[in-house]
Amino acid sequence: MTYPPVPFDPEIEPALAEIVPADAPPFTRETIPGLRRAMADMFPPAAEVVGDAPVTVVEQTIPGPEGAPDLEITILSPHENDGALPVLYNIHGGGMMVGHRNMDVGRLLALVLELNVVAVNVEYRLAPEHPHPAPVEDCYAGLVWTVEHADELGVDPSRVVVMGGSAGGGLAAAVSLLARDRNGPAIAGQLLLCPMIDDRNTTVASQQYSGIGTWTRESNLAGWKSLLGDAAGTDDVSPYAAPARATDLSNLPPAFIEVGSAEPFRDEDTEYALRIWATGGQAELHVWAGAFHGFDMYVPDWPISKAALETRNSWLRRILGKAGK
Repeated sequence: MTYPPVPFDPEIEPALAEIVPADAPPFTRETIPGLRRAMADMFPPAAEVVGDAPVTVVEQTIPGPEGAPDLEITILSPHENDGALPVLYNIHGGGMMVGHRNMDVGRLLALVLELNVVAVNVEYRLAPEHPHPAPVEDCYAGLVWTVEHADELGVDPSRVVVMGGSAGGGLAAAVSLLARDRNGPAIAGQLLLCPMIDDRNTTVASQQYSGIGTWTRESNLAGWKSLLGDAAGTDDVSPYAAPARATDLSNLPPAFIEVGSAEPFRDEDTEYALRIWATGGQAELHVWAGAFHGFDMYVPDWPISKAALETRNSWLRRILGKAGK
């Protein structure tokens, strides 16, 4: 059966031609290196983005998982603070194949200034050169380091929110599962922005966006194939790779889940919230009408993008205000 796609909002649909050129190459093992370089050129270093804003930028190398390479992180801290601040631990997107932490600096800078928090932005190894579990283990190691060095960073370890968009949202969800199952850091909340969490690609939404939008069915299949190889879509997939595979979603940090109605992740993200609620857990779900994948970054002046940002900030204030009390 074929499913017609939910249409993109007419106000932002014209932007798609600019965001996704008609001659954009597909994701393959051969094209991925060039796509990474092209993306890296799009996003300047954090210090350049921050400019003269009252925020300190620290680029640091920290230990990775045991036996693995060190990790690079960027720390953004407000100049003025009153005691230990909350921390946003961020994981960038890119379908597990591409992307760099610099792509999220603008989003994080706005949050640091708005909420008076510290942001720790982690770099992780990418597939297919580094398949599961390398990406999630890198992200978990960075979280553990952040909490263990809370005093050094000037942050409150009881007020840590793990966050990310797309693949980063999937990794944030997976890190939350790992922290629960390993009795690791106590996470105050998980901010999951259009998270990539289900390798099976069997939902209606996953079939509605073949060849259209900012993240297509074909791109998603390539991302999961890169991360999981031949295991993608089979019964042999860990929930720490694809959190939708988790059979137990109880005792997780409160979740904020956001997704567009016109993108492949709509149904898996909605189902994730439903399953958290079924355990008696806390989840706040927002499905933004006519929004394509990554809408807030691509069309930040769209009224729905502005509403989404305000809604996220409201949730973060509530979560970080409650934590530690």
